[in-house]
Amino acid sequence: IQILTGLFLAMHYTADTATAFSSVTHICRDVNYGWLIRYMHANGASMFFICLFLHVGRGLYYGSYMYIETWNIGIILLFTIMATAFMGYVLPWGQMSFWGATVITNLLSAIPYIGTTLVEWIWGGFSVDKATLTRFFAFHFILPFIIAALVMVHLLFLHETGSSNPSGINSDADKIPFHPYYTIKDILGLLLLIFLLMSLV
Repeated sequence: IQILTGLFLAMHYTADTATAFSSVTHICRDVNYGWLIRYMHANGASMFFICLFLHVGRGLYYGSYMYIETWNIGIILLFTIMATAFMGYVLPWGQMSFWGATVITNLLSAIPYIGTTLVEWIWGGFSVDKATLTRFFAFHFILPFIIAALVMVHLLFLHETGSSNPSGINSDADKIPFHPYYTIKDILGLLLLIFLLMSLV
């Protein structure tokens, strides 16, 4: 849902400090169902994080951190998703976007010796400006595809270790086929999430 709505938003968005805010306004007011696409994308991100934190909580409860490779890929995924969401937050270029970008990127200046240089390198100048917005848009666009690839790696490691077996006892006799049982369960879960998302929008 996020990638699909994001692609439709990217068709109308302009990554320029002079026109970014008005392009978002244009999406909401002039594009057919643009408001729906935009708010599904924005609220979908919040819903995605709710699911993500529940997933991490479940992992901690079940002791999934014992499977180091799977856990580490998961942590890399978490930080990559957080970075993507932060960059997306900056794109509408309102006051909250500008000052959010300024404050959060300035946190890196606390790193000894290289902090200030690193911040200016990320900004593409001496303040959050057009160069920052352009690169944030580029990264916000490309990172979801990298995230999708990392999810595949995460699932590959997960397939090796197994995940829904907190007892650790080998239970081959209890296994059931993925399709149709889990397929139907996943489709119902997806439909429920879409319904909740649409009710928020």
